[in-house]
Amino acid sequence: MATDPSGAPGAAPSRRVPEAVHRRRWAILAVLLLSLLIVVLDNSILNVAMKTIATPAPTGLGATQSELEWAINSYTLVFAGILFTAGVLGDRLGRKKVLLFGMAVFGIGSVLSALSGSPHELIAFRAVMGFGGAFVMPATLAIIVNVFEREEQPKAIGIWAGAVGLAVAIGPITGGILLDHFWWGSVFLVNVPIVITAVIAMSLLVPDSRDPKPGRLDPLGVVLSVAGLVLLVYGIIKGGQLADFTDPEVYGTACGGLLILALFVLHERRSGHPALDVRWFRKPAFSAAVSSIALVFFALMGVTFFTVFYTQSVRGFTPLQSGLLMLPLAAAHMFFAVRVRRVVAKFGVRAVCTSGMVMVAATMAGFLLLDRDTPVWVLEVLLFFQGASMAHIMPPATVSIMQSLPRDKAGSGSAVNNTFRQLGGALGIAVLGSVLSTTYRDGISARLDALPGLTDEARHAAGESIEATLNAAARLGPQGKELIGPANDAFVHAMHVTVLCASSSALLGAVVVALFLPKRGAVRPAAGAARPDGQKEQAGAGA
Repeated sequence: MATDPSGAPGAAPSRRVPEAVHRRRWAILAVLLLSLLIVVLDNSILNVAMKTIATPAPTGLGATQSELEWAINSYTLVFAGILFTAGVLGDRLGRKKVLLFGMAVFGIGSVLSALSGSPHELIAFRAVMGFGGAFVMPATLAIIVNVFEREEQPKAIGIWAGAVGLAVAIGPITGGILLDHFWWGSVFLVNVPIVITAVIAMSLLVPDSRDPKPGRLDPLGVVLSVAGLVLLVYGIIKGGQLADFTDPEVYGTACGGLLILALFVLHERRSGHPALDVRWFRKPAFSAAVSSIALVFFALMGVTFFTVFYTQSVRGFTPLQSGLLMLPLAAAHMFFAVRVRRVVAKFGVRAVCTSGMVMVAATMAGFLLLDRDTPVWVLEVLLFFQGASMAHIMPPATVSIMQSLPRDKAGSGSAVNNTFRQLGGALGIAVLGSVLSTTYRDGISARLDALPGLTDEARHAAGESIEATLNAAARLGPQGKELIGPANDAFVHAMHVTVLCASSSALLGAVVVALFLPKRGAVRPAAGAARPDGQKEQAGAGA
């Protein structure tokens, strides 16, 4: 309700959000969730389809494990690399315009990915999808911050985060159904009708907003960030592929990536219009929350990457069954994410996020209980508590990030939030995927060496992943059956080593949050505090 112009006692406090927008804020949120759904849905569907894509043609593309990692990371790296610029463009040109542009590019990339004829084409077209997605994610969160008053933002962001759980549930199941009836490309083509529906609804309902004093673009910063990330991740993945991190190609590219990223930070500190304003990291509520999101996604994405091979390659579940097994994680995340604000109000954001990180570490370590014949309910219990734990991290951390910055900088703040989430996920897949690959190769190499008739090149390729070993075993006929049991054992051992690394990263996140995140998250502005645009911000509930 708008302020009574008479200024009479009892009049409602003034709103920063226009009344017409405020009335339809929940309908706007529902439309924005469609765009979030499409981005998360795509990645969760791809996880289920990885085994199929790794299968030789005509069933799949015959992708190796490193190519599968790049199919995920080409999307993630482009996404993360241009998020800063996408956020600034949204603040400058209008978030609705940028959102619609991103959805259109994402839809085009989906069609091209579905029609890929080789792993390299899929990697390239996934990068196109990442380019479109980078314009979608920061715009959705920035628009939410601009259509909801401060006191309702935790609830809206909780629903936003809960939608991630819904997408995690729908994605694998949808992917399993599609793979049971259609070719692997259908998991990308399914995005198109959702994109069309979302674009029409956004055009009609979503208001436009922008920063009245937007920053200038930073092309050099974008180039440095993308180049540094690509070289670093390439070096890590190549090390896992070669099982040799002392190879000059491995440490040369990885160290080159680190050097370029260091130059990126120096450039951002000196720039008058940085793509990433490093001054924001002086705020504990911002920097600790960003770090916690990056570390939890490092652990989660790395574990998600190998879980599909455990359920399908080792345990023999179909893609649909594998998707259904993810329901406890998704359901728990969706259920608790929309309710966590009440727990935060009682105990504080620091206590809730720290507890959530510790529980994520515990559930990661719980994967040590999984073997070739462990009852499946053990996996389901672990996934349920993992989803519940993440629901107690993502919403309060996101609220802490967004409320620690001015509302006019919502696009840039959202870009940083999503960049570090994607960066954490990319490094998780690269680092933990390399740990998995190297450990697996060490466990299966003796068996492969004992097989006659394999060339050195074929033996090296067969040792890269369990799927490569099983494909080699199928080609060898009866002789190859001797590989199946040892391959499963080697993979389970490699999985156990990998989850210990994932659990350690989550524990590190718990320490960071406990030490540096303020008890109540973002600092609440005082009532009537002056804002850069000359208006006054009403006091509202903090994170």
